[in-house]
Amino acid sequence: MEFDELQYPFDIKKIKLNDGRTLAYSDEGKGDVIIFIHGLGSYSPAWKKNISVLKEKFRCIAVDLPGYGKSSKEIHSGKMEFYADVIIELLDKLNIDKATIAGHSMGGQIGMVMALKYPDRVKALILAAPAGFESFTAGQKQWFRDVMTVDGVKLTNTQTIRANVVSNFYNMPEDAEFMITDRIAFRGAKDFENYCYTVVRSVNGMVDQPVIDFLDKIKQPTLILFGENDNLIPNPYLNPGKTEEIAKIGASKIPNSKLVMIPECGHFLQFEKPEVFNQSVIEFLSK
Repeated sequence: MEFDELQYPFDIKKIKLNDGRTLAYSDEGKGDVIIFIHGLGSYSPAWKKNISVLKEKFRCIAVDLPGYGKSSKEIHSGKMEFYADVIIELLDKLNIDKATIAGHSMGGQIGMVMALKYPDRVKALILAAPAGFESFTAGQKQWFRDVMTVDGVKLTNTQTIRANVVSNFYNMPEDAEFMITDRIAFRGAKDFENYCYTVVRSVNGMVDQPVIDFLDKIKQPTLILFGENDNLIPNPYLNPGKTEEIAKIGASKIPNSKLVMIPECGHFLQFEKPEVFNQSVIEFLSK
């Protein structure tokens, strides 16, 4: 299956970026703008249970980051700042002055980088199980490079793909099955290898640009959500520990932040507990 053949819940629009890439996004609802940024190896349908509700009150724009989903697959640096610049370019092209940035996992780290680099463009932050709250030693950074290789991503078998997706949840909902079937299906896409490069470089980008040391400079109102049973944060191999500890450390450093811990919930919290996420967002943004 080609990436463009993936079934999406909302209509997809595409724009050309200044460097020639094509960026795919959905644009639903009216009102104050929320930009939704997916996590590593993911795509915009990750937000479907949230946009279907939040579009009644807000203009919800969900992007496929460059190299993911229906966006074009040219190889790029994978740096968090690169992604931040791309989202700002999207805002420019859509004539949006300021937006709330909602990011999941890697998308949360991108949101924080945006808030730091473009403070006047980011109205508020919604961080769902954000990456970037951990710092890694030089040796740990090398571990990521040794473990995450293009061939490793490319040759991931069906069982491991399933296990990887399941590990994102405390109790995987049946309607998350599409994440597994899509990931298995697009192994046959002509630009699958470039997608694998994007995943590997994105991991390096996250590890190389942690935001933990700059959190006190984030001045925007920030909503932070974590599942109490997140298997991925903190890194189970390098920093085994309680998610809540990492969450509290991160939240304590961001001056204007609110932390919500969700019981019986894993890493993919906006999909596993959408009602909690959606209600938290509505309350947060109505203040």
